Amino acid sequence: MTLTRYGIREWAAITVVAVAAAALLAWLQVWWAVALVAVLWAAAVAFFRDPWGRHPASSNPNDMVSPADGKVSAVFDVDMHPATGGPAKVVRIFLSVLDVHINRFPCDGVVVSATNVPGKYLDARTEESARVNESTTMVIRTASGETLGVRQVSGAIARRIVCPVKAGGHAKRGARYGMIKFGSTTELILPRPKDVDVHVAVGDRVTGGVTILATLKAPR
Repeated sequence: MTLTRYGIREWAAITVVAVAAAALLAWLQVWWAVALVAVLWAAAVAFFRDPWGRHPASSNPNDMVSPADGKVSAVFDVDMHPATGGPAKVVRIFLSVLDVHINRFPCDGVVVSATNVPGKYLDARTEESARVNESTTMVIRTASGETLGVRQVSGAIARRIVCPVKAGGHAKRGARYGMIKFGSTTELILPRPKDVDVHVAVGDRVTGGVTILATLKAPR
């Protein structure tokens, strides 16, 4: 496990501040406070952890890998979604501040677009936050020509969405592509909801890059 490059600025700043504070407290010989600073530094830096060695639990390309760590907070259908250009099945994942916040591609394909929409910063645990908070939706075109999406949604604490992917880029199933800093929500958006077999339920814990959220049956 290492620290993600998406958080270099933050964890570097945290380290500088912690070292300065610890040095001052050590000079004052307030050793309990030095220990407290060390614990707080470890907790803050741990948010930017980047686990290695993750592999999808299935080799079937139609099995959609979870784009985030966290807990499934909703599974529902919509009549129209911009990411699919039609009906869609949405699997929503809530990420607490204790979860790994790296986002991963759910499948192989080509990135069509990554669109940021400004919005509010409500608590990510509320239903309304998924509709009105700042978000970035990445659309991927699969080898079969279908489009699906992954949507990163900010929260009350999370105020920076990192999505450096560009249109035309290659999406590799399970690979990292960005993160949301602090508590947030990630959605997997699939076309043809009647042809989607969902393998998780609300309340289930999922692991980004490993857990299979759903299977999108091949087009007829």
